[in-house]
Amino acid sequence: MDISRIPGIDSLGDLKGKRVFMRADFNVPLEGATITSDSRITGALPTIKALLDQGAKLILASHLGRPKGEGFEQEFSLAPVAKRLGELLGFDVPLVGDMTLPEIEDGRAVLLENLRFHKGEKKGDEEFGKQLAALADAYVNDAFGTCHRGDASMVWPAKLLPSAAGLLVKRELDAMAKVLDNPARPCLAILGGAKVGDKIPLVNNLLPKVNEICIGGGMAYTFLLAEGIGIGNSLCEDTLIEDCKGIVAKAAELGVVMHLPDDHVVASGIDATDAEEVNGDVPDGKGGFDIGDHTLSRFADAVKRAKTILFNGPMGVFEKEHFSNGTKAIVSAIAAATENGAFSVVGGGDSAAAVEHFQLAEKMSHVSTGGGASLTLLQGGEMPALSALLK
Repeated sequence: MDISRIPGIDSLGDLKGKRVFMRADFNVPLEGATITSDSRITGALPTIKALLDQGAKLILASHLGRPKGEGFEQEFSLAPVAKRLGELLGFDVPLVGDMTLPEIEDGRAVLLENLRFHKGEKKGDEEFGKQLAALADAYVNDAFGTCHRGDASMVWPAKLLPSAAGLLVKRELDAMAKVLDNPARPCLAILGGAKVGDKIPLVNNLLPKVNEICIGGGMAYTFLLAEGIGIGNSLCEDTLIEDCKGIVAKAAELGVVMHLPDDHVVASGIDATDAEEVNGDVPDGKGGFDIGDHTLSRFADAVKRAKTILFNGPMGVFEKEHFSNGTKAIVSAIAAATENGAFSVVGGGDSAAAVEHFQLAEKMSHVSTGGGASLTLLQGGEMPALSALLK
């Protein structure tokens, strides 16, 4: 899929007086009826304001949580989101419960109640999708975090109406394209996280595109075992040893430099107090929970060389202070490289949580808003919502 061909909102022409259905991601964290972080709402504001400034009659829609799909459930109502939108926009944003729209003035907005109260939403039901499309004259997708799903609101209006990606989605796609399509070189991928199985397709897709790759976190230990290195009680997916061997061979064939840990911070358990740094094999009875200082130095040197950097997955259990040094030092090195002109992309999910934890998110060129979506896009997987925009 050529993501550079996905149209932006400028392609929709004059929107004054037009009804625009905008799929957003307002899946905000709640404590009761209180929003604990409105970052997903504020992230959609540039697109919302751009459409309102053109005089569009805006129909906003989102999911929230995991309702059963059998009708209204109070705990998953978007009422707190409608209230917060009103505060941010300076006018009331009515919440519409039954898809019977009130009269909408030019340059004003309404919010549909949680789309997942309808069973057809998650099923990608065509009839429900057509009902949504019938509400509007044009469609804008600004819900990047859901673009890897085939939900009805993500796919059918895009197929049936003049459609475009919102500013947030376009920003995500532009950043990913700088990694996937002719990146500035040297290009480096730093991959971590717990499960190697989640990242095998990603590594395979990135190998022809990068010059160097650093692998840390729990996923490194399956690679190390495949290399004949003792890993003690570290995380390992035995069924993927041959896959890891194949990746190492493919990297050598392509001339990609692959860096694996050669020292580790180990302990008898994640909550144990016996953490220590060891070189080489992980001792029996212990597991690796962070990269060691020598590995950190080698990874940081690769960061310094790079002009394009992708960070997807922490180097250890950074939430625990005694296993946080590797991740903190690597994201600090990426921040410094970015200040020196490198282009850095941070995947969503745990990767974004790590740079935010160490208060370095603003130092990165781009921090993705969608963990599953960014991973799927980077590994070359199906993106139904984006494909629908390329109808």
